[in-house]
Order: sequence, then C-alpha cells, then structure tokens
Amino acid sequence: MSTTMPPNVVPYPNQDGRPQRRAEDRVAARRPMRRAGDGVASKHAVTLVVPAQNEARNIPWVFEQIPRCVDEVILVDGSSDDATVPMARHCLPTVRSVQQRGPGKGNALRTGFAAASGEYIVMMDADGSMWPGEIPHFLHFLDHGFDFVKGSRCIAGGGSLDLTKIRSLGNRALLAVVNRLYDASLTDLCYGYCAFRRSFLDALDLRSTGFEIEAEMIAHALRSGLRIAEVPSLELPRRSGRSHLHAVSDGRRVLRTLISERPGARASAAAPAEER
Repeated sequence: MSTTMPPNVVPYPNQDGRPQRRAEDRVAARRPMRRAGDGVASKHAVTLVVPAQNEARNIPWVFEQIPRCVDEVILVDGSSDDATVPMARHCLPTVRSVQQRGPGKGNALRTGFAAASGEYIVMMDADGSMWPGEIPHFLHFLDHGFDFVKGSRCIAGGGSLDLTKIRSLGNRALLAVVNRLYDASLTDLCYGYCAFRRSFLDALDLRSTGFEIEAEMIAHALRSGLRIAEVPSLELPRRSGRSHLHAVSDGRRVLRTLISERPGARASAAAPAEER
C-alpha cells in the first residue's frame, strides 16, 4: 500500500482568526488538488470523527486530505481558545462542529460517536500525524466482513516517524499484556486510527475519559468477539504545536484499563455484591 504523501501545504490563522497561507504556499494552493480516494466509494455511509483542541494550524492540512468516500465529518471541539472551529468551517463548510461533553480524548470521541450518523465510523487525530488518504484501506475491510479495523505501525507498509523510545517500549509492553489477556496476536495497540461499524457501539461499551479509550476499544472488541483487521499505517510527526499525550501517566491508565477490563473481571467484581 502506498504511503506517498500529498503536497506539503500548511495554512495557518492570522490574528483575526481567518486562514492565511505563507507566500511560498499560495501558488501550490491554487492548483487543483487530487483528493485521496477519488472514485473510491464505500457501500455504506461514512462518518469521520476528529477530536481537536487548539489545532487551528493543523486542521487545514488534515481536512484538505479527506477523501470523497467520507460522507460526514464531525469536529469535536475541546473548548479551543484558538481558531480551530472557524478554520474547520473555512476548510470544509459542511463540517459538523460539536462541543465535547467533558475533558479528555475519551470524552471527545464518545461525544463524536454519539453524534455520528454514518453506518461506518472512522476516528483520527487532528494534529496531522495520520494521513486521511489511508481511510479507503480501512473501509475496504469493513466492506468485506470485518467489524473493527485498526491501523498498525508495526506491519509491512506501516511505520512511524514520530515514535520515541519510551513510547515504543510502552506500546510493546502494553501490547504484550493485551495479547496475553485476550489470547490475541495484534501488532500495535496505542494508536488511535480506527474504523468500525456504528451498530457495534453498544458492544464496545465505551466509558473511558482519556487516551486509554483506544485500548478500551480494542479490549472490548476482542472480548465481544468482533472480527478485527489491522491495516498498515504510517504515523507522521505532529505538524504544529505540542502533544497532549503524557507517555508515563497515560501508559499507567492504559494498563489499569486493560487489567480491569480483562475477561471475567467484571463478573468477579460483581459476585460479592450479588452474594450479599
């Protein structure tokens, strides 16, 4: 699968919040852009959920790469104090902007999932670390019988240009835990580029509020017996700004989530109460 990236055009807001381009980018911006996935359509309606907090500098690049197979884009705004929402509306007038219901990425995603109307839901970050041009690969597997499709940086065709040593070690350790607990053979865990059938939202039973929601989704998909596929994905460096991820503290939350959601854990916790 190709990982050829589109032209590097980086719009950014000026002081009054309107989009502005660097002079050297304006010529490139006037050229008609070949959108990824032109001519590729899924059999079902597709909603793209993009949580964002202060990502005005990154939104234009992300939104310009969204393929036409996406029918609905939902921007979940985390009380941004920059031009994230106006920029999104400028780049894509049809975008639906919703306010997340509480702090944290988990709350943002659950808010977006509740607002989605498509039969397929795709989730991706707003920082430019995930290329929207890969979305058709995810939809292909949903169209061919899989229920949950996740990106992997660790299989042929995938990779990362942004994975630090501590994040890599943490991901491998947590991956070993989930594969052991669920008798699985996944190749990547802490990577939030996923797609799934909206009809399985109840089975996923999402409750997490932070970054651990990505691991919770995988754990619940495995526990529910959903048909899971991994597709190669190339993680790119964040285009602008600083990440909201805290590798150590968020890693601990992921580990706690995996242990508390392991098969039989809820039944064991509920048994003493039922005996009383």
